[in-house]
Amino acid sequence: MQVNEPAILIPISIFVIFNTYCVSEYIQTNQSIKSWWNNHRMARIIAMTAWLCGFLSVIFKILRLSETVFEVTKKEQSSSIEDSDEKPGRFTFDNSPVFVPGTVILMVNLIALGIGFSSFIQRRGGQIEWGIGELVCSIWVVLCFWAFLKGLFEKGKYGIPSSTIYKSAALVFVFVQIYKSS
Repeated sequence: MQVNEPAILIPISIFVIFNTYCVSEYIQTNQSIKSWWNNHRMARIIAMTAWLCGFLSVIFKILRLSETVFEVTKKEQSSSIEDSDEKPGRFTFDNSPVFVPGTVILMVNLIALGIGFSSFIQRRGGQIEWGIGELVCSIWVVLCFWAFLKGLFEKGKYGIPSSTIYKSAALVFVFVQIYKSS
């Protein structure tokens, strides 16, 4: 679908109307646009990470490849104000496989943006095969996964572990190779 085609107005309209309606609901309930944005980002992150892991877990259980095990784990809690987190509201990452899909999605979109911008620079105003829709969608995904982007460059509990980054990079490499071969 090209930008100059009238059919492009349908998904753009749905996107704008949906987000405008959601923002208006937050404002009507005396919540901020920042709280809407945080909830919107978390909905995207949960849909791409936890739901995918849950779906795969169910598929493996149906195929009798895995046994579902629920294990109660101890949660981090601070006992006093002095022990409270020095960076409240920040993502904390660990070696859990739930962070792999989000990191993969972020990396794929960063690569897509890099390829798009490099082809734009090489052509210098010539015929560009990369559309504005792809640009906007990739930037939107990167903004939604901003916590993961910051996690790529952080260390400690706020950084994505290198093992997760390596697993994600391998999956991205496989995805790019499959895409290039098709």
